[in-house]
Amino acid sequence: MMQHSLMHRIALAAFFIVAMETLSAGQSAGPIAISPAHLPRIGSVSDRYQSYNIEMVEVTGGRFWAPYKPAANGPAAVADIKPAGTPAGMNPSLYRYRAPIDLGNPQLRKLAAALSPAYVRVSGTWANSTYFDDSDGPAPSTPPAGFGDVLTSKEWRGVIDFSRAVNDRIVTSFAISPGVRNADGVWTPAEAEKVLAFTKRAGGQIAGVEFFNEPTFASMGGAPKGYDAEQYGRDFKIFAAFIKKTVPQTRILGPDSVGEGGSLGQQPAAMKMIHTADMLKAEGPGLDVFAYHFYGGVSQRCAAMGGAAKTSPAEALSREWLMGTAKEQAFYAALRDRFEPGMPMWLTETAETACGGNPWAASFIDSFRYLNQLGVLATRGVQVVMHNTLDASDYGLLDEATLQPRPNYWSAVLWRRLMGATVLDAGPSQAPNLYVYAHCLRNQPGGVALLALNADRSATSAISLPMASMRYRLTAADLLGGSVALNGSNLTLTPTGDLPALQGAAAPAGSIALPPASITFLAIPGAGNKSCR
Repeated sequence: MMQHSLMHRIALAAFFIVAMETLSAGQSAGPIAISPAHLPRIGSVSDRYQSYNIEMVEVTGGRFWAPYKPAANGPAAVADIKPAGTPAGMNPSLYRYRAPIDLGNPQLRKLAAALSPAYVRVSGTWANSTYFDDSDGPAPSTPPAGFGDVLTSKEWRGVIDFSRAVNDRIVTSFAISPGVRNADGVWTPAEAEKVLAFTKRAGGQIAGVEFFNEPTFASMGGAPKGYDAEQYGRDFKIFAAFIKKTVPQTRILGPDSVGEGGSLGQQPAAMKMIHTADMLKAEGPGLDVFAYHFYGGVSQRCAAMGGAAKTSPAEALSREWLMGTAKEQAFYAALRDRFEPGMPMWLTETAETACGGNPWAASFIDSFRYLNQLGVLATRGVQVVMHNTLDASDYGLLDEATLQPRPNYWSAVLWRRLMGATVLDAGPSQAPNLYVYAHCLRNQPGGVALLALNADRSATSAISLPMASMRYRLTAADLLGGSVALNGSNLTLTPTGDLPALQGAAAPAGSIALPPASITFLAIPGAGNKSCR
């Protein structure tokens, strides 16, 4: 008996040695079994779940985040064309002038339409101080007193036409700067009224409105000096009553806070924060959607922002970085549950890092963050996620100069084509660097779509399916490069600027390898999942 026990222990020890040697050689211990037919439904998201921002400063033209590399024609030559418009308290050298975006560009519309249906949010810090010129005459050469930028009726009509052309719905915010306040410093709907009236005349519609962008940093966002939660609550009540009376079908989103869950680290004392709990206490009822913002840190541009959180490429696949979005959502969800229980929750602005993104925000390594955020927030009940931006700065889905897709764009297209609105429970990943999510397969009754991200840089993982699937695997020879391959072939637009076919590769039932640093979508039309019918 003792001899049998000893032999058993020796065999068990040998097994663990072999298992450890296999892991150290870059192989997982074994495939994770998933039964697509039996994955339970845990919720649903908006059909416009994956959405994006076009900053108001893009529409008007103005000083946005300066590129890390100077343009060939010398950006310094145009840096002072429009010197106004730098957010209060920020270093002007961080910004460069950019001309208004051409929302009528056929190529831009073609690429945006591939992500539809979506919400397009036209807001941002600059929107807080934007004057709307709804006249038919020439726009003022300088903004009126109390404003920082001018939005023309032609530019706003361009937003309306763009949204219709690509099947998007508009979300926006209004000016809250001194120029829109009365003699007592109280907010008035003067600017909001003009925007809404013109939108109606132009045949457009605004699906959602925010009072203003990121009131947690109100002073930096153009609010009057010393602005506090009490003043916010007073102004919000006026805003909410105006919206409910003027456009009752338009949902009110808010408070659009950012940075309180620890993601941006300890803020400098000069950046006085208004806390969301205090704003919610002061504003009372009025919201239709609880909205918040999330950035996991600040980019290299803003490295001088005191204790603000920084990141690096070395951390870009770490669990702490990839799951930071869940930690921030939990913080704001607790506030939602406390003040507005049961209210839908939207993430209305997010990207790799604040301040325009790091250089590697445009590389394949950020696609893990991009897709993991969509995956994990869908399991936590967030209804809409709006990426910042479609095509501006380093975190844009498209290169703003060439309109060439970046890796995140290709990830976004695959999500749009495969991941439906019904969210399923994929179960625990059983591997420290493997993230697996499941949705009903889009437009395929009974079908299931899986997303598996192997964020391990050296070890292969695997999942096992009892039925055949179509595999869409994204990899890159250089994680910090701008190229990405689908099933081994580099993704590029066709000569006419169209998307390629994006065809999957047939995968038989059984084990499916997930190579190191790879992203794999699996479409399983024959899953027969009852929750997906």
